[in-house]
Amino acid sequence: MTDSAISYHRFTAQPDVIRTPQRGSETDRTRRAFMLLGLTLFIPGGAQIAAGSKTIGRIALAVTVACWFTALLLGLMFLTMRGVVLSMLTQPFMLWLSAVVLGALALGWLLLWLDTFRLIHFASLAPGMKPIVAVVLVVLIVLTSGGLGYAAKLVNEGRAALGGIFAGGPAIPAVDGRYNFLLMGADAGEGREGLRPDSIHVVSVNEDSAETIIFSIPRNFQNAQFSEDSPLNTVYPAGYDCGDECIINSLYTDVMNNHQDLYPESEDPGAEAMMDAVSGTLNLEVSGYVMIDMGGFEDLVDAMGGVTVDSGGWVPYRGALPDGTWGDNWWAPGVHEFSGQEALAYARSRTFSSDYNRIQRQQCIQQAMMSQFNPQTLLSRFSEIMQAGGNVVETNLPQSQLGSFLDLAVDAQGQQTQRLVLGAPDFESDGNLFSTYPDFDLIQQRVDQLIANEQEQNDDGGLFGSAGFLPAQSGALGVMLATAPQAQEQAADAVEEDAAPIDSTPPPTQPDGSELTREYLVEAQQNGQVDLLQQAASTNYLCEPVN
Repeated sequence: MTDSAISYHRFTAQPDVIRTPQRGSETDRTRRAFMLLGLTLFIPGGAQIAAGSKTIGRIALAVTVACWFTALLLGLMFLTMRGVVLSMLTQPFMLWLSAVVLGALALGWLLLWLDTFRLIHFASLAPGMKPIVAVVLVVLIVLTSGGLGYAAKLVNEGRAALGGIFAGGPAIPAVDGRYNFLLMGADAGEGREGLRPDSIHVVSVNEDSAETIIFSIPRNFQNAQFSEDSPLNTVYPAGYDCGDECIINSLYTDVMNNHQDLYPESEDPGAEAMMDAVSGTLNLEVSGYVMIDMGGFEDLVDAMGGVTVDSGGWVPYRGALPDGTWGDNWWAPGVHEFSGQEALAYARSRTFSSDYNRIQRQQCIQQAMMSQFNPQTLLSRFSEIMQAGGNVVETNLPQSQLGSFLDLAVDAQGQQTQRLVLGAPDFESDGNLFSTYPDFDLIQQRVDQLIANEQEQNDDGGLFGSAGFLPAQSGALGVMLATAPQAQEQAADAVEEDAAPIDSTPPPTQPDGSELTREYLVEAQQNGQVDLLQQAASTNYLCEPVN
């Protein structure tokens, strides 16, 4: 036989082994089995084209190409039109369609695996290879069909959760280029008459740059104002001014008990009233609200895997003591990774300090959650986050805008956040009772100035424009960002004129001059050394989120 005849024989014999494995050796059949498994993994339908039904293979291959093309197109669109993609993928119909498609792909891939198992001719494999091939096949089925099926389950859960959280009404418009949202932490705990929002913040986001300002309002803030077009202006024309009983966090309960008729079309008249109060107080039109149940807040933080912050002072809380008993305890300055229960206790602590210290720690926890709420966290903990969110969140934000708001949130993570507290230390000091007798002209002047500083910074080229980069700094204007030199001089003048004097008192120490310890503070608390404990807690408003 000539060399050409031998070559021709080897060329024609190889395809026969693929379609009729009985003609090959045990080694050939093993190689063939892994080849078919590889084809089904990387090119679904490839095994059928090579060794089975070409019609089924071509259909599967067409579906595979269509899936890869769709994924590539979405990836390119996400890079160039992220807002459009997020808006599309957060609509109820698209989520339902995605769940159906993923489920169909999972089932189709499973059928291909079963057909591939048939094509392998498992009984013809060498005895030692049978368990190996079987294990590989099961693992691949779990990774592919199982993974797609699980993804379909998550998407469907997300669709149901988002539908339960977000409203279906009209879009909320930006006002003067800004979206203004009221964020409330509500507490209807034991011993309270009705629900009261103890944590009150207005988040104002620039619709173009996503730069964010957080205005925090103490829960004991009095004389909250209402605009002329607010229904409550007829009841409280001079503001919510009935004395110590009319602190702002009681307005929600007051409206729910006595004035629901003023908001006949609202699903939550109390929340509408709170939006009117902060709108009139800040002279900002607040159109959306998000209310988080403080008890369920723990579940949301745990669903995210916890939050990490760098605390600048000693913070008292109720927890496990060094000897294992339960009682008064302290968190030391430094980096802490908090669980949901710990984050809530850290944010709510005001023993030996003040509401203002608590507000700043609440701001810090909020920023930590926003900065740590990234795609990796969402994908890895999607089911837990959706379940927790559905249990603890109430909002009037429409689902139709969820994608655009997510797009803004992604951009906001790369921005410095300005912050202003309507009380100490941004307005006078704790003892001057600014929250009891607020100066609304001064408040609105500061609000306007923060927004103007942000706009001027944008006009000058942002953080790395002509002013150069300057880290955020605390002062009478809250947390200020780098601006043009003229604006920086104005801000510095304002700080010098209005800021409370800096407390130069050195931090307290133990009698021997050594640093404070948790054990020492626990003992001091048991002994009633209030002055020392107040000094130890005096800087616990200092807090930064850790990415």
